[in-house]
Amino acid sequence: MIGDVMCGFDGVRFARERLGFEPDAKQRIVLGPGGRRGLLNCSRQWGKSTVTAAKAVHRAYSCPESLVLVVCPCRRQSGEFLRKAAGFVRKLGIETRGDGDNECSLVFPNGSRIVGLPDVEANVRGFSAVSLLLIDEAARVSDDLYKAILPMLAVGDGDLWLMSTPCGQRGFFYEEWTNGGDGWLRVSVPGAECPRIPAALLEQQKATLGDRWFRQEFGCEFVGEEGSLFDMDLVRRAMMPDLQAIELEERW
Repeated sequence: MIGDVMCGFDGVRFARERLGFEPDAKQRIVLGPGGRRGLLNCSRQWGKSTVTAAKAVHRAYSCPESLVLVVCPCRRQSGEFLRKAAGFVRKLGIETRGDGDNECSLVFPNGSRIVGLPDVEANVRGFSAVSLLLIDEAARVSDDLYKAILPMLAVGDGDLWLMSTPCGQRGFFYEEWTNGGDGWLRVSVPGAECPRIPAALLEQQKATLGDRWFRQEFGCEFVGEEGSLFDMDLVRRAMMPDLQAIELEERW
């Protein structure tokens, strides 16, 4: 019998009691039922792949015949994600095996599947009725792929989560975070809020990376491209018809 009455659809309890994973406060938001459309903007080394792998396993285990797609920038990252998910599946007492059609995949006794795909548009077409779509390192996935995979959610009215560390002021992850509207549940986790990253390590990383890279990699900031003449946020504001001239002068 797939899906425990005890766990139900409580992803947090499922992670704790069945997967042996104790989520922190922000990870509990990701695992909770509150977001059909989620944006996770997190520091490096926070554990986004681990918590979203738990989310993928929970969906596949609890919802028979469901399809979970995980899209990553490259095949290696898709494989790493599936390895994390496979580790959780084994804790459920389920033998891990592929679906026979996709290189990076897990199939469950209830007919559910988790399939990992790289950022290659030709490889993602053909899937439909997706229950949960996860885009890992979304700031580094192409806009064309994002547009190609969104229709897969239409038939099943599936859930969508974008997870990434920022990578400049460009791309769909940046656009959805800054201009995507109220339909998204936004979760931001800078390194200073991660209980697993020591403060001394953050100081060391800041000294090594420099201010700009540290703000991006550990501060969750969408930092403008190095060498750019204009900051994109300033350009956007300058294009707004109701912008007051005095505001622009103060910024300069």
